[in-house]
Amino acid sequence: MLTHVAAAVGVLGLLTVVPGPDMAVVTRRALSAGPADALRTVGGIASGLLVWGALTMAGLAAVLAASPSTYLTVKLLGAGFLVFLGAQALWQNRPAAPAIATRPGSTGARPTGSPWRTGLISNVLNPKIAVFYTGLLPTLAPPRLPATLAMTLLVVLHAALTLAWMGSYVFLLSKGERTLEKPRIRRALGRTTGVVLIGFGLAVATASV
Repeated sequence: MLTHVAAAVGVLGLLTVVPGPDMAVVTRRALSAGPADALRTVGGIASGLLVWGALTMAGLAAVLAASPSTYLTVKLLGAGFLVFLGAQALWQNRPAAPAIATRPGSTGARPTGSPWRTGLISNVLNPKIAVFYTGLLPTLAPPRLPATLAMTLLVVLHAALTLAWMGSYVFLLSKGERTLEKPRIRRALGRTTGVVLIGFGLAVATASV
């Protein structure tokens, strides 16, 4: 069983560190509102994984993954949310935008809405997680454990790895805070993050199952 757990940790760890929409969302929060807000966003992202885990064990994620129309609806909602966040970041960091000090050295308006809710929505509206949880995740389950217990273990492990990796990423961003406090650099990174979020949104919208 330990071999299966170690293999699951390796696979989930690799999937966690691959840059994706979650990292862009966290970066945006860290740049415009600081590490505390970014960590709350990470908490929302991890909570989204727990929601998908519960939906998977209830059988709803399988229904979503198997229903083209439902999958398309969730996919477009998720893509729209990412594009909205990206457009908001571009608008707040446009050259003519007034500098609003939401924290020492910051520029641009503080993102609207709860950071935890932003992280949660970005993950709950990601139908790819439903496909992953109903397709690949069960193959990582230790065979000697009951199916429900094994899935619970894997989902909690995935959420814990996400918290650890994203938390470390926020910590690294905070270490470069002096550089990031420079208005030009902050605005440039804010615009870059906006473009990346829009790119991820378009990729989600056009991706197949």
